[in-house]
Amino acid sequence: QVQLMESGGGLVQPGGSLTLSCAASGIAFNDYGMSWYRQAPGEQRELIATITRDYKTNYSESVKGRFTISRNNAEQTVYLQMNSLKPEDTAVYKCYSHYGLWGQGTRVTISS
Repeated sequence: QVQLMESGGGLVQPGGSLTLSCAASGIAFNDYGMSWYRQAPGEQRELIATITRDYKTNYSESVKGRFTISRNNAEQTVYLQMNSLKPEDTAVYKCYSHYGLWGQGTRVTISS
């Protein structure tokens, strides 16, 4: 089956950490870049991190220095490690394969 399966969302306190996972099935995972997007309430969808097939990474200014995107081709999984979380990080997070495939989305809430 062709799909991206996300996991790891939840509720954490400001300053905390969370790691999201996105496992791919049914695509040539190694051939495509992967990205993480998020959409906060009342906001446009935001591209926050990208990792290319050659492991080059890019981050939005809003998360640079706090978030790390990585990929494990053997596991066909992309990760987003999120540190020093802020209330403004609250959003629905989705992974996207440059093959043209979206994950289902996972909700992240940062609140005391």
